[in-house]
Amino acid sequence: MTSEKEIEVTRLLNAPRELVFEVWTSEKHVDKWWGPNGFTNTTHKMDVRPGGEWLFVMHGPGGGSYDNRVRFVEVVKPEKLVYFHDSGKDNDPAEFHATITFESVGKQTKVTLKSVFKTKEARDLAVREYGALEGAKQHLNKLESYLSGL
Repeated sequence: MTSEKEIEVTRLLNAPRELVFEVWTSEKHVDKWWGPNGFTNTTHKMDVRPGGEWLFVMHGPGGGSYDNRVRFVEVVKPEKLVYFHDSGKDNDPAEFHATITFESVGKQTKVTLKSVFKTKEARDLAVREYGALEGAKQHLNKLESYLSGL
């Protein structure tokens, strides 16, 4: 059960954990699948280690561009990523804390995305205004599709 400040989505993917982790953490792969339907990405920096940052721009289907910053807190290859995600601005009220786990299930990988927002209101805004829950599901659909083509 998630709290009123959280979003959690889980998906079982038909790929080994090491590959899923690699596709999630490599600039070579991530721009090809990251984000909800209709979005593309431009990565400017991707340093996946504690204290490292991933700086990228998401380009929306309506023509808008959205700055993103991920600040990695914990990286346990190929099991877990923990980070803060925001717009690249300090003290961003929309910032959330994310934990992504990668669990081997036979030859498959169970991926769980858990996002914790500062307040219930910030979580509700992300779901209502930005489609965060549906976007997370689309995000994993795109990952699954990308993995199937490798």
